[in-house]
Amino acid sequence: MLESAETIAVVGLSDNPERSSYGVAKYLMNVGYKIIPVNPKVKEVFGIKSAASLKEITEQVDIVNIFRRSELVLPVVKEAIEIHAKGIWMQEGVYNENAAEIARNAGIPVIMDNCIAVAHRIVKYQLHQQ
Repeated sequence: MLESAETIAVVGLSDNPERSSYGVAKYLMNVGYKIIPVNPKVKEVFGIKSAASLKEITEQVDIVNIFRRSELVLPVVKEAIEIHAKGIWMQEGVYNENAAEIARNAGIPVIMDNCIAVAHRIVKYQLHQQ
């Protein structure tokens, strides 16, 4: 999923540099991904206008990266299906098997309870070892 992705919508992205969503999104930007902030409570992050929901995004989203409490994931996953996202990534500590099953049944791969930045570093390291 990480190797083919270009655009990542980060749901719950905070404009507070002390929040993990901010640090992870900044890392993803620094390694070349296009980030789309999705948070109705902030106007912009990193100078990029924030969408209130996934439905506001007009371009193809490769990965929907979710920084929301596990019990709040299902509506996000349903929106991800509606916008034809190519993958769903629930950050470390975020786990919702029901939502994941719905996404998988729609043909969308899901990763749960895993930090996308850490996974990227591992993939990058493994590629360099080959």
